[in-house]
Amino acid sequence: MDLFSTLFTLQRRQIGVLIPDVVTAETHTDTLTTASHPVERGAKIYDHAWQNPAQLDMTIGCAGGGSLLDLWDTRSLASGLSLGQSPKEVYQKLRDAQQNRELLDVVTGKRLYRNMLITSITVSGSRDNENALIATLKLTEVLVSETQLSYSAGKDNMQQGVATAEVHNSGKKVTRPWSGTSAIRGAA
Repeated sequence: MDLFSTLFTLQRRQIGVLIPDVVTAETHTDTLTTASHPVERGAKIYDHAWQNPAQLDMTIGCAGGGSLLDLWDTRSLASGLSLGQSPKEVYQKLRDAQQNRELLDVVTGKRLYRNMLITSITVSGSRDNENALIATLKLTEVLVSETQLSYSAGKDNMQQGVATAEVHNSGKKVTRPWSGTSAIRGAA
């Protein structure tokens, strides 16, 4: 890669609207669960195995944003002159996304994930990285489905309406305890 393309390469990793300054590790986990019972030879295997939600672990770093000047805090100005969000603000945004159960799109170096939830946030800190955020995020995919209503023809318009008609709500059913003699009387 030449110097020009290195300077103008866009950041590729993104968690929702957050673009971390650095991603030091990504672990992608895709698992398949299989049925534990025997499967008849020749049966469709996909009826006996299903894909689990994708999981992603990311270790990210965000540098300390803040004032443009050391001697005067420019973040308090109406002009908003700053270097970005502070580690504390980024951490709070991640926590808010987790608490609000925000479905996030996540872009990694390997693939694009849709409908991810932050299931765990681990932040480590020391005196060496006090002005930076180093966090390990665990994200899990939410499998989203869509349903739609389907109507069938009325019983009168079917050749075998009684056998093939759509299911109707026939009201509340009440059960009564069996007395033991009523069934015998009807049989005699």
